[in-house]
Amino acid sequence: MAALRPCRRALVSPLCRAFSGPGCRLAPERAGERRDTAPSRVSGFCPPRKSCHDWIGPPDKHSNLRPVHFYVPENESPLEQKLRKLRQETQEWNQQFWANQNLTFCREKEEFIRSRLKAKGLELRTGSGQKATLDAEEMADFYREFLSKNFQKHMCYNRKLCAQCGA
Repeated sequence: MAALRPCRRALVSPLCRAFSGPGCRLAPERAGERRDTAPSRVSGFCPPRKSCHDWIGPPDKHSNLRPVHFYVPENESPLEQKLRKLRQETQEWNQQFWANQNLTFCREKEEFIRSRLKAKGLELRTGSGQKATLDAEEMADFYREFLSKNFQKHMCYNRKLCAQCGA
């Protein structure tokens, strides 16, 4: 069955040529990139050198967002360039916001669990070495408190996102 499937490389190359015209080149900012170079700031994902499309990488371990590697066409107009740069800035801003938010969430969640277990006179680990946990009702208290405490931050995030998108 596998022998009947067309080679992925055989499909991508004609499609790339069909959509991009005769010259399929990398953007100047990515022209030096290779698979053996250092990974990007966000993740280790690096698209193929001759890619002619935007590529979406695997989720970032801190923000849980999937980074986009933007393709820059050889004949990119000033307006297209402006749009791409705004998209890149928005992506970087989103990555930073959610990485910080997730870090804060994890830190506060651990502190909450630790304080509740301590109040009950329990250790962080059970006798068998497993991590002690709280029930769903107790964790609901944490989630409610966390969302209430961060309500303004999320409102500002949504306003800034709408302002950046022009909505």
